[in-house]
Amino acid sequence: MGAGVRTITDNAALFRHVTAEKARLYRAILDVFATAKRQYRLQLRPDEVLSEANWSDGTPRPEDVNGALVQLAEWGNLQSQPDTARVSTLSDFYRARFLYRLSVGGEAVETALSTFSQSLRRRAELQTVALEDIASRLSTLQILLDAGEELDVPKVHEALRDLVQVFEKLADNAQAFMAGVARSLELQQAAANAVVTYKRRLIDYLERFLGDLVRRSDAIASMLLQIAPRINFALQQVAEREARDAAPGDELEASQERTRRWREWLDRWKGLRGWFLATEQTPPQVDLLRSKARTAIPQLLGAIAAINDRRSGRSDRSADFRILAGWFVACESDEDANRLGRAAFALNPSRHFSANPQTDVDVPANTPWADAPPLEINPRLREYGEMAPRGPLPKIRNRSAERGLLAAQFAEEFRQVEAARRRLATGRPTRLSELGELDSSAFGLFLSLLGEALGEQKNPDVPVERHTGDGLLLIRLEPLGSNSRAEIHTPAGIFSGRDHMLTISESGLK
Repeated sequence: MGAGVRTITDNAALFRHVTAEKARLYRAILDVFATAKRQYRLQLRPDEVLSEANWSDGTPRPEDVNGALVQLAEWGNLQSQPDTARVSTLSDFYRARFLYRLSVGGEAVETALSTFSQSLRRRAELQTVALEDIASRLSTLQILLDAGEELDVPKVHEALRDLVQVFEKLADNAQAFMAGVARSLELQQAAANAVVTYKRRLIDYLERFLGDLVRRSDAIASMLLQIAPRINFALQQVAEREARDAAPGDELEASQERTRRWREWLDRWKGLRGWFLATEQTPPQVDLLRSKARTAIPQLLGAIAAINDRRSGRSDRSADFRILAGWFVACESDEDANRLGRAAFALNPSRHFSANPQTDVDVPANTPWADAPPLEINPRLREYGEMAPRGPLPKIRNRSAERGLLAAQFAEEFRQVEAARRRLATGRPTRLSELGELDSSAFGLFLSLLGEALGEQKNPDVPVERHTGDGLLLIRLEPLGSNSRAEIHTPAGIFSGRDHMLTISESGLK
């Protein structure tokens, strides 16, 4: 019991230098030892630490470095031993001189801190190179398994190790990408020119990845199906090869070790299949990643719209009301809610304006507005802060021509939108390939509706149905065969893609 408690205490002491008062000094010293370990230098002297360290707060005194080395050795991060290599006199022999190296616990702490730092700095990536490497490794594995002679287990083992390493890196980065694809926080705080530049890079990045994903995922899935009948035997042979390096034991332990390693390889292979092949319960992970990558573009456009609204000074009234609703829910009593309502909607009396030309009666400040006589205020008082303007009144400018032009433009736009809506919102299922040629207005409305539907779609093979943002139209998009194609001719060019059954109908919410 006592030994266990001491181990826990010692392990905790290994991390004391991170939060200690001289944490920067301790980290600079341990960084030198970590670098020396990578360079296969096992021991360092205090003067070597002093000269090689990167001191962020200025070079410390030698006695400070010696004291820090002694403290780190006391915590268990370092191990020390007497340094007798430089002893030339008897006085040197009796003077305390030590060589230092990382302890086992110190190496573990440095590895953990390095991994922690790399995880924080890692940016989510969509790796087209990894897809190419996976296809290449699977092709090599297929050639090895198709060989007529005896299975070359070392080469199969090498191909599987490379395949698992590339796949795990792809899966980790894709998971990080799906967790925060839009980088909305960075966009909310970025400058407008940086947002535009990032938008262009992200869209190009997604287009390149999605194109490569569509092109390679089918080939990878096909190779996985071809390898499937022979992979179990190959995994068993690889597990037996790995088990030879296990610690010696009896026959039962050796058998259990082979079984354990075989099951580990089976789990890895199952994970690889689940990424590119669908099961009865779940679609392949590449489809989920493809869907998430597609939705990244509407999310990015939404973040850019929010930035534009903020720059133009517009307020988001719906967001204000949602926040206010949360405040009402948090009220502990009706009295608090009533007080919040009066403050939010300016329901409290405010009779600071003393000049009331309609009445000479003084009205108390607590009189409700509904019970008080009317108060007439000149509109210029609110606009300019004074009753009458200084100097001559400006001439009234006749803007009837401009208003007429705007009215004509609005009427023409409304006519085009209504014509496009009548063309598309028929309420009948229509294949995209049967829409024919669309003019600019109809194609703009079609793209807007298609974007809303695809943004809601989680799986490219599952139908989706949703209302438009204004609630006036109901869209149903049902994908057809994966090999089907649809082309829509527009004045700007030809819009093509997978064919779908599209149904647009009036929702009646007018």
